[in-house]
Amino acid sequence: MSRHVAIVTDSTAYLPPRTTERHGITTVPLTVVLGGRALEEGTEISTRSLAQALQKRRPVTTSRPSPELFAETYRKVAASGATGIVSLHLSAELSGTYDAAVLAAKEAPVPVRVVDTGMIAMALGFCAVAAAEAAETGGTVDDAVTAAEKRAADTSAYFYVDTLEYLRRGGRIGAAQALFGSALAVKPLLQLDDGRIGPLEKVRTASRAIARLEEIVAERAGAAPVDIAVHHLAAADRASALAERLRARLPGLAELHVSEVGAVIGAHTGPGLLGVVVSSR
Repeated sequence: MSRHVAIVTDSTAYLPPRTTERHGITTVPLTVVLGGRALEEGTEISTRSLAQALQKRRPVTTSRPSPELFAETYRKVAASGATGIVSLHLSAELSGTYDAAVLAAKEAPVPVRVVDTGMIAMALGFCAVAAAEAAETGGTVDDAVTAAEKRAADTSAYFYVDTLEYLRRGGRIGAAQALFGSALAVKPLLQLDDGRIGPLEKVRTASRAIARLEEIVAERAGAAPVDIAVHHLAAADRASALAERLRARLPGLAELHVSEVGAVIGAHTGPGLLGVVVSSR
């Protein structure tokens, strides 16, 4: 067995399968409850099924992985030869996933450092990759944590949603903030700020909001080397078009990922989501 520092994250990182395979990153799934059935994100529910359920106003909720699932994961990773584990998760302001991981880490057979990245989606994914790259070069648990935290500090996430209703229903944005986007023909732009989703700007139409999103990303990226992820839910054409414009516009662009978010994030944002993660190298 090889001896190494292993990286664990959760399914809201939305890392491409080839990336998790290349870096040996282990993913723990969150759960979506739809029609009374608990379904694992990434394997048991498709984003199409989720979008259809939301459009029909069927109740959809999400839940964290259990501490038992984390404990089982840590045991398996340790059995593969890991001498230490870095477990990186979405913002504790948005989910109890971090707390469940902390509980499980106390019983793990090898040392586990659990990190609240304050991130979500590929903002979390880029942190996991940074930690994995540090471990691959012989880095310690501390080295991997430092790499992840540095990447998180240099990463921003911006979102356009057609409506704030789904975020309000799920408690991820307050009622007062939901009023920000409730006026007729006002389209909200949001940002991830200190681990919370909050208002950034409001724009009169969807097309203007998406154009403004592009401007904000370009201003944030500048000419420095950056990785970009464009996320969407049931808005593939919008996402592809935005990605191509950013590809032509950003001189320091290194990697560009385009992907549909999974069911957990989708349940709280609704169809029409368009998000961009900017992560400085």
